[in-house]
Amino acid sequence: MAVLPIRPTPFFANKNQAFWNLQLAGWGGAAMLRAMSTLANGQSPDRLVIILISSITGFSISLILAVIYSKLIKQRPVITWSATAVVLAFAVALHAFIDSWVLNVAGGATGSGNFVSLFVGIYFIDLTLLGAWSALYFAINFFLQIEEQADRLERLEAQATSAQLAMLRYQLNPHFLFNTLNSISTLVLLKQSETANAMLTRLSSFLRHTLVTQPGGKVSVAQEVETLKLYLGIEQMRFEERLRSTFRIEPEAAGAQLPAMLLQPLVENAIKYGVSPQEEGAEIAIVAQIVGPRLRVTVSDTGPGMTMNGTEEGLPAVRPTHARRDSTGVGLANIRDRLAQAYGEEHRFEIRSPESGGFSVLVELPFEPDSEDALSQGQSAAAQQAAFSQKPTPPTAVIPPHLPPKAPQTT
Repeated sequence: MAVLPIRPTPFFANKNQAFWNLQLAGWGGAAMLRAMSTLANGQSPDRLVIILISSITGFSISLILAVIYSKLIKQRPVITWSATAVVLAFAVALHAFIDSWVLNVAGGATGSGNFVSLFVGIYFIDLTLLGAWSALYFAINFFLQIEEQADRLERLEAQATSAQLAMLRYQLNPHFLFNTLNSISTLVLLKQSETANAMLTRLSSFLRHTLVTQPGGKVSVAQEVETLKLYLGIEQMRFEERLRSTFRIEPEAAGAQLPAMLLQPLVENAIKYGVSPQEEGAEIAIVAQIVGPRLRVTVSDTGPGMTMNGTEEGLPAVRPTHARRDSTGVGLANIRDRLAQAYGEEHRFEIRSPESGGFSVLVELPFEPDSEDALSQGQSAAAQQAAFSQKPTPPTAVIPPHLPPKAPQTT
């Protein structure tokens, strides 16, 4: 399963380097601003040395504050803010004391009263500088924490979505495997080894197709059709002429992408409730075409259809009044959930069952060209030829299925 890395904003990709860049730019800019103000007011150039010493003092004290703040920011809010206030007050006092002493030394000896007044005046200036530095430090670090939490949440959501897509994809109806294995067993007992081997080979190829693609991955329509043909080939060995299938795939639609194994549950649903209940069977049609900027795929059958009564929650269709007792109720809901996970609101999913009979499911997705369109012309032609073929090869032997009583189609 792919895991999204935590990606801070580019400037803070290297947090240590970003800290030193801000330190140098901030204190350097403050020193330059004070120096320009000194020169503009016509003060002595010796004042620049005092400004340089003050800036170096502030720079050094802020480094000590950064170490202390990095410990405090991880504590409870009450401890963080109360301890920060105490530490900041002490740091400002130290900065103001050093600045006042330097000014006294540079300006000559003065009385204790003048030193206190000078200290108080400088204290508020240094409080503004170190207070702004502290506020900026906490703001940047809180921003990085929130951003990291957001990235972690996005990663967890992506993992949950991938897991849900995998779960939805692997909800294949086990009845298909049971029926196929029972048919193979019957063929072996009847000593029809060639037919049993052919059926087992098709089952193996079909299962291999389901395992090759990644959960939540996408395949081209042509590849999906190839998988459907393997599945229908297996089912036709059970139903023979009762199961008829046609494929109408436009050349442009053959290269469009869609979620892997999206159509198989629809075809399985059509066989179970369209072909199986009727002695004469039914025809299943798969149509794929490009309509404007979208891919439209329709899976329909000529079975008994669905009895309309009541609204099925979350589905743009109605629920049958007499659902079969062996129905799992996850077929169409599975498709709906996969489409919602993959495309959000950018998809269309409709089921239709006219009163005259029959049943169809329409899926419309944004058109996405297959990333493997750069394959050789021979490979592309082979894929399209497989997509355009009309019917699976009929088997040499048939296992007569038990015909249950007619039942309306369900999800």
